[in-house]
Amino acid sequence: MKIMRIAAAGLLASAVGITAANAQKTIKIGVVLPYSGQFADGAKQVDEGIKLYMKQHGDTVAGKKIEIIRKDTGGIAPPVAKRLAEELVVRDNVDILAGWLLTPNAIAGCGVSAEAKKVSVIMNAATSIIVDKSPYCTRTSFTLPMVTTTLGTWAAKNGVKKAYTMVSDFAPGHDAEQGFINGFKAAGGEIVGSVRMAVANPDFSAYVQRAKDLNPEAIFVFIPGGAQPAAIGKAFAERGIDTKKTKVFGTGELTDDSALKNMGDTALNIITAWAYDHNLKNKLNLDFVAAYKKEFGGDNPNFFSAGGYDGMALIYEALKKTKGDADADKLIGAMKGTKWVSPRGPMMIDPETRDVVETIYIRRVEKVGGKLVNVDFSKVENVKDPVHEAMKKK
Repeated sequence: MKIMRIAAAGLLASAVGITAANAQKTIKIGVVLPYSGQFADGAKQVDEGIKLYMKQHGDTVAGKKIEIIRKDTGGIAPPVAKRLAEELVVRDNVDILAGWLLTPNAIAGCGVSAEAKKVSVIMNAATSIIVDKSPYCTRTSFTLPMVTTTLGTWAAKNGVKKAYTMVSDFAPGHDAEQGFINGFKAAGGEIVGSVRMAVANPDFSAYVQRAKDLNPEAIFVFIPGGAQPAAIGKAFAERGIDTKKTKVFGTGELTDDSALKNMGDTALNIITAWAYDHNLKNKLNLDFVAAYKKEFGGDNPNFFSAGGYDGMALIYEALKKTKGDADADKLIGAMKGTKWVSPRGPMMIDPETRDVVETIYIRRVEKVGGKLVNVDFSKVENVKDPVHEAMKKK
């Protein structure tokens, strides 16, 4: 324990010394992401959001040059994430930490943020508790309870009385499940059953049959992105779940572009809630999508890209307020209450929780021009993380 305290003191002293020595001609941002491994595509999208924002807004803000230093965790690796964050602070003299695709890594990074007094901007990781791990952590993505509580409330208020929940048995699935249940029940709905499914390579047939046997009006699903949405879509089709008769609800991973390509017409009529989709029709998003596709080989941006883009927007806006001063107390103070307009709509950082406040969109999978797309048909504005809102009431 004594050795750990000495190490912590050494890191803090190094960070303070670096800040004093740094003439602040350059603001260094250390971006920690899983650039290799199974989550590399998400990291690429976050990084492309960062790059596009800087291309559009320049690499200088408040008279200070912005320099990005990238570090690769290789996947879910909290000890690696912590070590890289420490190296960024002590060796690379960074002023700000950012990135953080995955919750375990983000929590490790926030520990360094607290210890070294460095602002850390969470651009994706979506578990509510992350920002509580450091008074200098903030977030520009979303939390799963924000999305699923909103969806549960919306479903009950729009005529669904009984629902069944099916979620992957790991922390994000538990967050998603509890959020939907809380929102649905508070708005008058009844949960007729729940199941938690194996995370790795599950056979969804038995799970879907169990849900079908209860004949619910709706099924809420949360599973990881990648191959699983197509697999559960196939199970729904094989077990005779008609999405016109039994509503299927989920989060954005269930019907992102890659999932829709693999699911085919079994995805039709699935209703999801999400914070961003490249199909949003506001002018800023149309311009954002066009610029992104031009810059990155015709690919559409997704929620990862939006998190990185808005993370840089927050950093730039805060540095303007502090006139380029990256002192952690001044910078996080400037970030609290900051408002800006994003391709996904109006955004704000809650001054009490340091978490994001934004619009959650309700979308339905439809066929438009021969292609399956998410079409937003309703929205809930100014959504705050319900976990933090409940904590404030205690």
